[in-house]
Order: sequence, then structure tokens, then C-alpha cells
Amino acid sequence: MKLDRIDIKILRRLQTHGRISNVELAEAVGLSASPCLARIKKLEAAGIIVGYEARFDLAKLGNFVTAYVQVILKNHRRSEAQRFEKAVLRFPEIAEFHMVNGKFDYLMKIIVPGFDGPGRIMQQMWQADLGIQSYSVFIVSGTPIQNASVPIDE
Repeated sequence: MKLDRIDIKILRRLQTHGRISNVELAEAVGLSASPCLARIKKLEAAGIIVGYEARFDLAKLGNFVTAYVQVILKNHRRSEAQRFEKAVLRFPEIAEFHMVNGKFDYLMKIIVPGFDGPGRIMQQMWQADLGIQSYSVFIVSGTPIQNASVPIDE
């Protein structure tokens, strides 16, 4: 799907104002409400807009810890990687899961209550014999920049 400048304006606005009403969005991008809604539906149907979500201040919800984990698998056969990837889906504490290039195979973002939470999750994975050779856990001590939006060029 080829995006025009109005589509780009809609996407930029929705990134930062996900709860904006259709009328307000239409006004912000220079359309009337009906054509604006039609464009949103078209962007959704094309799979460009894949969902809407709320973000939370985890500090106000409890003692949550965020950690990044680098994982190296014992072997790199696709069947073993798929087995590991499927098993990771059983852990709701894993907020992000990426296959990466470089010195390790996967990068996971874990968000869990308690300082010992990331280690507990990794211990469960280790004991499940998922083909992990090694892993390194990095506890997040602060987040100076947290951008929820990405730059979308016209």
C-alpha cells in the first residue's frame, strides 16, 4: 500500500495520541470525519495499523523489574530454535523477544515483579532444557529515553 502525506499524518498522530477521537484526528490532519475513518480502516486492513494499546507506569503498579536477557543456544539447527521460540511463548513475563545477529542468538525483555524475578524466569527456562547454552541478564536501573513513537518519513 502506498502511503500519501495524509496517511503519514494520521499515523504520526495516532502514535502519540492513540485515544484521540476520529473527529479530533480528522481535524488534526485536515479531513472530515468520514474520509478520515475510511483511511484508518484502510490502514488497519492493510496491516499497517496492527492494534492499539495502553501504557502503564509500572512503578505505580508495584515492585516491577525490567531486564534484558541475551541468550545463546547450544546448537543452531532451525528445529532447536523453533522449539525454543515456541517455549518462550509460555512465559507472559517476556514482553519482547527478538532473534538477533551477533555474539548471541536472542534478546528478551522481561518485566516481572521483584528483583529476583528475571533470575527466577531464566531458572525456569534453564530447567526446562530448552537448548540454552548460556545467558546474561541485565537489570534496567533507569530509562532516560522512552519513545513510543518512531519517525515516519513522507
